[in-house]
Amino acid sequence: MFHIQQPLHQQTKGDGVVQYQDSNDLSFLSIENAHATATIALQGAHVMLWQPKKAKQPVLWLSSNARYTKGRSIRGGVPICWPWFGAHPTDSSYCPHGFARVIPWQLIETKVLENGSTRLVLEMTQTDVAKRQLSYAYRFQLAIIIGQTLRLEMKTTNLADHPFMIGEAFHTYFRVSDVEKIHITGLENLVYSDKVAGYERNIQHGPAKFNGEFDRVYLNSRRDLVIHDPGFERKIRITKSCSHTTVVWTPWHDKAGQLGDMGNADEWRQMICLESANAMENSITIYPQDTHVMVSEYSLEAVN
Repeated sequence: MFHIQQPLHQQTKGDGVVQYQDSNDLSFLSIENAHATATIALQGAHVMLWQPKKAKQPVLWLSSNARYTKGRSIRGGVPICWPWFGAHPTDSSYCPHGFARVIPWQLIETKVLENGSTRLVLEMTQTDVAKRQLSYAYRFQLAIIIGQTLRLEMKTTNLADHPFMIGEAFHTYFRVSDVEKIHITGLENLVYSDKVAGYERNIQHGPAKFNGEFDRVYLNSRRDLVIHDPGFERKIRITKSCSHTTVVWTPWHDKAGQLGDMGNADEWRQMICLESANAMENSITIYPQDTHVMVSEYSLEAVN
């Protein structure tokens, strides 16, 4: 099912990190340590694969026909949405979910932690595309810690002389046995905006379950979330901080068929998007010289 571009040229960066390029001149990082393996695309600082050594299945879902093209996002893994979530508020010609996921990033730090995990820090480059869509001064970094858990720390620093507002998300695709047979806890009694129902607002009663297209933005969502997957005999726990929104999405059959990079046949059944975010009225205002850090961490638990 999973297909990751094969390396043409590679170089060892040290600390168990190898950088390579594919035939489209895109750069990737391959990481292996005592705890897990991971693959990261430097376009978009995009974590494509994370699999603990003891896991029978990958934790992240990656489409078998994802696009590996300059300026296009990769379907699967953990795309970054920044500095807005969804469509741009005033100009629909700008990249949906922001430009961070299609801009080149650079690796600025690697480190092996005392517990054997690998910590990487990446910084988004200031391209003409980025400057055109966000003209004021900022620094945007992502720290990735690869170990028995996967920890992502999205860091925005305001270098301008005025406040600005951002929307953001880790648009994470999780691998599941069958989306119709899983359920998610941690969203109970939250207000959500339902895109499928024309953004109508409602309250979540009980666990989230799936039998059709599902696209909801849960507001004021700060609790741990758990994907219960009896088919894989595991739970995926999502712990987060400074994230006040959760987005849950599955396209179902008809919508998946309209997305050319969604995979073959019923591949969509093997994923659920559960996103740590700040969106809508949970968008974040950052004041001059302040830094905002949103964190999301993923771990596996066995089913008792």
